[in-house]
Amino acid sequence: MSHAQRETVTGTLERQAGTAEPEAFFVDVGELEFCVETRGDPRGEPVILVMGLGAQMTLWPEALLEHYVREGHRVIRFDNRDIGLSSHLRNRLKGNPMAVMAKARMGLNISAPYTLHEMAADVCGVMDALGLASAHLVGVSMGGMISQLVAATWPERVRSATLIMTSTNSPRLPMPKPSLIVRLAGVGKKVSDEETVVERSMDFWKLIQSPGFPARDDDLRERITYNFRRSYNPAGILRQTRAILATGSLSSATRRIRQPVAVIHGLADPLVRPAAAKQLGYLIPHARLELIDGMGHDLPEPLLGRFAEISFETMDRAS
Repeated sequence: MSHAQRETVTGTLERQAGTAEPEAFFVDVGELEFCVETRGDPRGEPVILVMGLGAQMTLWPEALLEHYVREGHRVIRFDNRDIGLSSHLRNRLKGNPMAVMAKARMGLNISAPYTLHEMAADVCGVMDALGLASAHLVGVSMGGMISQLVAATWPERVRSATLIMTSTNSPRLPMPKPSLIVRLAGVGKKVSDEETVVERSMDFWKLIQSPGFPARDDDLRERITYNFRRSYNPAGILRQTRAILATGSLSSATRRIRQPVAVIHGLADPLVRPAAAKQLGYLIPHARLELIDGMGHDLPEPLLGRFAEISFETMDRAS
């Protein structure tokens, strides 16, 4: 990415966030480059937010970030590899997507350019680049899986973990609703003009959003359009999906987590079913388990304050 493009990216992120004076920049982690944004008190306890499958860091709601800022934290979010403005890999995937998903459900080995273990190492690499010995982690969906691996593999780097709508990735857990499986496999038309992608994304989000707290169509469309224009990399989403499948169950790692943990999950989640949260509560017996009526697989505005309070109470247990 050129210097001019970097300046444009930084300015765009700052204008978008506005209220908390965020600083956006790039850091090198090994051979990859990550787009990072920080905001809040640079002397505050650091909180790193780890996003989910195919989602750019800009999907973290501004209102949630502001909760952490007001509490005095240094808030850090970043684009995972293969998404947003971080490095996009070029590996081509082999195998029929549906067949690969079936193999994963049977517990068979899956080949992939990288796994969630490498993505967990990315989090530590970002921490190193920022000079952080440790941080609180907040991970959503795939980001919650990554956060589990960081906490289990590098326990000294994680002060606490707030795991939202995530799982151990065990093949024994209930599958997503059938209407979502084909979409997750990436099967279908490859038309990529803005109008088509936005409408396709609108349809998907309406399937997974919280039925008790549905987003306004105009707000949803605005968010999807903004992120499409910021970056659109469907091949990266497929590689991230393959990474999840190739990683397999995290259960043995999850059992090793000793830091304070909160598990937040929607009882109406059609993508990662509530049984996943209950399994996390069983494997991490000291974890706080919060199951929320009407919540699906998103971060609805009316629940953000509740998420933040649960997270703060979990962080306090690490003090």
